[in-house]
Amino acid sequence: RGLGSSARSAREDSWLKSLFVRKVDPRKDAHSNLLAKRETSSLYKLQFHNVKPECLEAYNKLCQEVLPKIHEEKHYPCALVGTWNTWYGEQDQAVHLWRYEGGYPALNEVMSKLRQNKEFTEFRKERGNMLLSRKNQLLLEFSFWNEPVPRNGPNIYELRSYQLRPGTMIEWGNYWARAIRFRQDNNEAVGGFFSQIGQLYMVHHLWAYKDLQTREDIRNAAWHKPGWDELVYYTVPLIQEMESRIMIPLKISPLQ
Repeated sequence: RGLGSSARSAREDSWLKSLFVRKVDPRKDAHSNLLAKRETSSLYKLQFHNVKPECLEAYNKLCQEVLPKIHEEKHYPCALVGTWNTWYGEQDQAVHLWRYEGGYPALNEVMSKLRQNKEFTEFRKERGNMLLSRKNQLLLEFSFWNEPVPRNGPNIYELRSYQLRPGTMIEWGNYWARAIRFRQDNNEAVGGFFSQIGQLYMVHHLWAYKDLQTREDIRNAAWHKPGWDELVYYTVPLIQEMESRIMIPLKISPLQ
C-alpha cells in the first residue's frame, strides 16, 4: 500500500509541475539581429522631457536655437529625426528622436564631442533648470517598418508605446510584419522601433495624420480590411501596458 501511495503521489506531483512548466523554444540569435534592419546600422535615441509648465515656451525657444547646430554639424554623426510637444497625453512634455548612423560607435563619438562643447554644456545647464524629469531609451528600428524620413506638414503625430510581456518580442514582430501592410494606404506609417537600453520590451509606433478626424477615419477603415481583426486579436495579449501621445512638431523638426 505504501509503494502504491508513493507512486501515485509522484505521478500527481509530476502532473502538477507540467501545469506550470512550458517548453522554451531555443533561439540561436539575439532579438536585435532577428528583427532589426540588416542593411543599416542606425541606432535611435528617444528622449522624453517633462518641462515645468511655466517654462515650456522658453524651453522650446532654447531647443530651436541650439539643436539644429548639433544635427547640422558635419562632425557629429547624428541627425534629428523629429522633435515635438505632447498635445494629448502627458502635458508640458517634449519628445525628441535622434538617429546615430553607425550605431554605438557613432553615439559614443557624439557624446564625447558634446562633453567638450562649451555651448552645449551651457545649453544643458540652462535646459536642466526648466525640467521636472527626463528619461531616454536607445532603440533599433523594425526591419519591416518604413524608414523615418522628413515630410512636409502640417501634420499631427501619434506615438503609440507598448510595454510587452517579456519573451514576446519575436511574436510581436511576426504579427506586425503582416499587420503593417494594412496601414500603408494613406502614408501614415512613419517608423517602428523596439528598445535596447532603458525600459526593455518597449515598442514604439510613430504615425502621421492630417488631423484628429483623419486619424479616426484611417484607424476605423483598417477594421474593414480582412485579416486586420485577427492580427489585433493575437497581438493584444502580448501587451502589458500601452500609451498614446498626440504630438505637435516644433518648427525645427524634419517631420512636419
